[in-house]
Amino acid sequence: MTWTDTVRIPADVEAPDKIIGSFTARQVIILGGTGALIYGAYLAFGERIPLLAFAAVALPVAVAGILLAVVRHDGVSLDRYLLAALHHQHNPKQLVTAPEGIPAAPAWIAADPGRLPAPLRLPAQGIGHDGLIDLGPDGVAAVAEVSTVSFALRTPDEQDALVAVFGRWLNSLSGPIQILVRAERVNLSDTIADLHHNVPHLPHPALAHAAREHAAFLADLSARHDLLRRQVLLIIREPATGSRGHTAAASRAARRLEEASRVLGACGLTLKLLDPAATTGLLLACFDPTTPPPPDADLALPGDVIGGRW
Repeated sequence: MTWTDTVRIPADVEAPDKIIGSFTARQVIILGGTGALIYGAYLAFGERIPLLAFAAVALPVAVAGILLAVVRHDGVSLDRYLLAALHHQHNPKQLVTAPEGIPAAPAWIAADPGRLPAPLRLPAQGIGHDGLIDLGPDGVAAVAEVSTVSFALRTPDEQDALVAVFGRWLNSLSGPIQILVRAERVNLSDTIADLHHNVPHLPHPALAHAAREHAAFLADLSARHDLLRRQVLLIIREPATGSRGHTAAASRAARRLEEASRVLGACGLTLKLLDPAATTGLLLACFDPTTPPPPDADLALPGDVIGGRW
């Protein structure tokens, strides 16, 4: 006889465990600490002040403890949300890239310069000539752009094959990865300008007319809609250990990227490691998504000497 057991897996596998009833360990600690605080205050001052006066003081404390333990704000528990708000309030708001520190204002300045900015501490220490991001003591990270496939247009058998290949790759992972799907604005001004520039050089009037109509269509599309393009990125991180930690980590990251490219190639996906210019532009876009990235010719890589002609 064969027994088949059905096991229900919760959708949120990262949900904290329930310790007592429907309360987690954090909620039990907050409620228990609040009750212990009120009980200790009653033992210390209960015989010295009237009961109604003690209840008037203890009731707001009990309500605050219950709210901290139960209420959630935007999916975050209230106690963690308040701690994050206090952390944000007391930390400097102006951060600048000054790893050597912020010098104090000169003594001869009579006006109050106000609160000085604080150094911006980033995990990325630099970008190598191979496009890998140097994370300092945390190792290196390799960023690759991944193509996409249309899953909905495949037959059920093809969909099962795609899922099987993707699951095989996930089961073969030996280190942390991140799959990032970005949406960025598309600027068609250069494409429209190229179309208008090439119209006089087209060999036939019908082609010139079609090019002008296509340029007008793109201009109207850009004016009426916010055009976006999606970019799928695969980030592979490798820790650095030992005297040759960064070199070994870079080799492991490249090897894992080649393995991912080989396995995911069965799904029709292609992986392309971002070069230093593309990686720098990606980091700039993440810090300031609203500003269009500068051209690659005007973008200086980390460590490059910036100069000009006199």
